Amino acid sequence: MDLNFSVEDVAFREEVRTFLASSLPDYLCAKMIKRLHLTKDETVHWQRILNARGWATPSWPVDCGGQSWSPSQRYIFQEEMALAHAPETQPFNVNMIGPILAKFGTDEQKAKFLRSTANLDIWWCQGFSEPGAGSDLASLKTSAVRDGNHYLINGQKIWTTQAQNADWMFALVRTDSSGRKQEGISFLLIDMTTHGITVRPIETIDGGHDANEVFFDDVRVPTANLIGEEGKGWTYAKHLLGNERSGIARIGLSKERLKQLRSLEHELSASGQLDERETVGLKRKLAEVEVQLRALELTQLRVVSADAHGANAGAAASILKIKGTELQQRMTELVLELAGPEGLALAVDDHTDGSGGWQNPAAQFYFTMRKVSIFGGSNEIQKNIIAKTMLGL
Repeated sequence: MDLNFSVEDVAFREEVRTFLASSLPDYLCAKMIKRLHLTKDETVHWQRILNARGWATPSWPVDCGGQSWSPSQRYIFQEEMALAHAPETQPFNVNMIGPILAKFGTDEQKAKFLRSTANLDIWWCQGFSEPGAGSDLASLKTSAVRDGNHYLINGQKIWTTQAQNADWMFALVRTDSSGRKQEGISFLLIDMTTHGITVRPIETIDGGHDANEVFFDDVRVPTANLIGEEGKGWTYAKHLLGNERSGIARIGLSKERLKQLRSLEHELSASGQLDERETVGLKRKLAEVEVQLRALELTQLRVVSADAHGANAGAAASILKIKGTELQQRMTELVLELAGPEGLALAVDDHTDGSGGWQNPAAQFYFTMRKVSIFGGSNEIQKNIIAKTMLGL
């Protein structure tokens, strides 16, 4: 297994770096460095810059607007984006519904949605989780009853990220309750302006509004909005979740955050804000993080190499998800530890323009990152997958 990058990969990395250096707006880079939330308009602006270059949806099929990049080039692109402090593309559009439309959508659905999905002319949200169906997603109860050339939708979704901004939702609904619970699920596209849809905000522990409850009360959805076959939604959902988890380790992002932590440690030590004992302790903690990150990167490269040779990476994706999210959380813990009481005190202030000190977003960032070990398949579920795949349990 060759974990070295080819000459072509090295040249591609330089091409990506050159593009980012010339095309990434300074104000977006500054907000990312300070860990400030981007507005919807800012996310749209950056994705359209990428889309004009043809790089907003590189993992899509070429005939649907994607690039014929190798697995290593996709990895390099994601890493360089993080190292340059570039915002991520809108994941629901790029990593989730786009590949589903490309693989399972009708020609009419592709023509209607793919171009506008890539350009963020349409903003999508994901309607999967329900109050009684999270990790056990097959227990969902939101119903879709056939009524002529429409479905009548009733039920509730929860933890629906960005539903307040969404134009459309891709949702799992129950069209049949007579057999195995996985067999009665269908995949529908729902216009969020349809009568009967109510979006209620959920204020999360970081004080933000990113999650929502969504209620459906006799919502009429055309049958033309069904993806694939009725009752096959579970199959499409598994394909989608595989795409969601593919880059969740975020090696490049963790590398950049570790670099920032080392710079902060040097600054605080030089200014006398950390004494010698505290400096030694922090250096040790950062060294532990770096060792784990390098091990994780090797695992990621093994997965990339396996993908390039058409091999099954097995449980490695679950390992990447678990360890990647744990490291992301660990680094937010270190930032909050360094910020101390100032991080907690400033957490209640609104410094969306970045006028606060580096401590300002520490608490929000810490609380926000609690969720990364849950979404995309909780780490507990990933451990079950590892046990079944590798240990046969």
